[in-house]
Amino acid sequence: PELVLTTITAYNINGRELETLTNEVLSIGNYSINWNASSYPSGVYLIRMDSGEFIETQKVALVK
Repeated sequence: PELVLTTITAYNINGRELETLTNEVLSIGNYSINWNASSYPSGVYLIRMDSGEFIETQKVALVK
């Protein structure tokens, strides 16, 4: 299995970095990461994942 540095970061809708959810070397597989967003207001946030050559950003809605 290939080991790559994987970083998952949460941003607000304006692109300001809020938290790094994970920043570790992981092998290929399925993982689950919980984000405790209790200190943030309801709204739209961006979650970005960088893993080797793979980069993906997804929009998420936080509803309280």
